[in-house]
Amino acid sequence: MMATAYVFTLQPTFTQGLILGQASILLLLFLVLKYLFFDSDPDRPYRKASYQPKVEVDDVREDISDVRVNLGKLESELGDGEAESSEWLNLLLKQVLDAYRVKLRNGLAGPEGDEVARQRVEDFANKMRPTGFLDYIKVHSVDMGTSAPRLSRARIRTQSIPGADADIEYDMNYMDSVSISISTSVLFNYPFPSFARLPVSLTISLSLFSAPVRLTPPNPLSPHPTITFTLPAPHSDFVLDIKTTSLMGSRAKLEDVPKLHELILHQIRRVILEKGTWKVVLPGLASVNEVKEDVKMEHHLAERTPN
Repeated sequence: MMATAYVFTLQPTFTQGLILGQASILLLLFLVLKYLFFDSDPDRPYRKASYQPKVEVDDVREDISDVRVNLGKLESELGDGEAESSEWLNLLLKQVLDAYRVKLRNGLAGPEGDEVARQRVEDFANKMRPTGFLDYIKVHSVDMGTSAPRLSRARIRTQSIPGADADIEYDMNYMDSVSISISTSVLFNYPFPSFARLPVSLTISLSLFSAPVRLTPPNPLSPHPTITFTLPAPHSDFVLDIKTTSLMGSRAKLEDVPKLHELILHQIRRVILEKGTWKVVLPGLASVNEVKEDVKMEHHLAERTPN
């Protein structure tokens, strides 16, 4: 009790000065964040920045050209006849990807098709967003690119397990100018809900994705045979070259924060590693639900197996 009375005495003391100084710093920090970086207006689900950060298309094209030159030198050094040609598969992939691009634009060309694609991507992004962490996501532009993944050096990998079927492995290189430009707000719900919003404008552009891909043929003895694509192939790494430009803040803005780029790159790599296996159901031999149950069982067994 005596110590409490001493702290709050009206006579200036060292303890009072220390407490007052700390409180002043916290108040100043709160005011700077509140009125310079945060947006506390609840009537706007998102704030549109004065300009949208964009990746320079010329720089991306120059980077892609340099990568293509290096890959061309690598292929010439490898020589012919060391691996099976995959040109027929590259043509098929290009046609499939173009078909999806046209469908995403609803068969429309020009600005009308761009708007249809933008709206569909925006609807999907807001369907998947964490509502307690991010405000409404506004998609400003979407560039779906014009190229397709290119496969090369197809080779057969025999399994170490006796009786197991051989896998087919490819080297995949995808060079394009796929990009998306969005704006949203990071929600701060502490110390109370909708305490503040941090406006964020972001552009993400992919210029290169390179990885080995493994194709596993269906096992005839499996109860639900499937064709499995694994990206990247087991015991291998991949190259992901993306560029990000960003603006954070309301009145005072932080531009191109390095930590934000690292966070985005880390999350994209994590998703690729976690979701990089696709199973194609063979018609008449299995159903999608049966294969989903098989995948759940495989994950359950993998979790129970000690490392």
